[in-house]
Amino acid sequence: MVSDEHVSEPAVARWTRASVYPDMWVDPDDDPRETEVEIVDERGALLDALRHYRLTLEMKCAGLDAEQMARRSAPPSTMSLLGLVRHLAEEERHFRRVMTGDDAPKLYRTEEDRDGDFNGAVADAAVVEEAWRQWRTEVELNERYLAGVTDLATRNAGYSDLGPEPGGQLQLRDVLVAQIGEYARHCGHADLLRELIDGRVGQ
Repeated sequence: MVSDEHVSEPAVARWTRASVYPDMWVDPDDDPRETEVEIVDERGALLDALRHYRLTLEMKCAGLDAEQMARRSAPPSTMSLLGLVRHLAEEERHFRRVMTGDDAPKLYRTEEDRDGDFNGAVADAAVVEEAWRQWRTEVELNERYLAGVTDLATRNAGYSDLGPEPGGQLQLRDVLVAQIGEYARHCGHADLLRELIDGRVGQ
C-alpha cells in the first residue's frame, strides 16, 4: 500500500486548440508565424527567425489573466510569463542600445536589483499592460532600425557587453544571432510555464 505522503498531485491535463495535429498549439493554417514569403538570403533568414520567436512569445501568453501571467514556475525560481515579457523588453532595448548607441537606460534592472524584470512581475493588470506596451515599443523601434540597414556587417555604435571582449566591435549579424538565441531560450521556458498554468501545449 502506498502511503499518502508519496501520492503526487494529478498533472494538469494537456490540451490544444489544434485539430490536425493534437500536440500543436494551433492548426498549421492558423499559425501566424507561417508565411508564403520565400527566404532567399542570410538577412531575410535572421529577421524571419526573430519575427517567428517574437510571435511565439505572444502566442504562449495569449488568453491569460494577470494572475496567470505572473504565476511563477517553482521555488526558488522567480520566472513567469510576465517576467519573460519584461525581460525580453529589456533585451530588445539592449539590442537598440548596442546597435544604435541610443541613450536607452534599463527599464527594470538596477544595480540593487539585477533581476528587477522578474522580481517586479506582479499579478496586476496594469503591470501586464505596461509590460506589453513597453515590449511592443522596443520591438517597433528595432524593426524601424533594421528596415533601414541592409548590411549585416554593420558595426555597433554603442557599447557592447556581448562577445569575448566587452566593449568590442560586433557585426549586426552577431547581435541578431544573440537576440534570436535569447528568444529561443526563453520561448522554451514559456512552453513549460504555459503548460503548468493550463496544460496547453504545442509548437
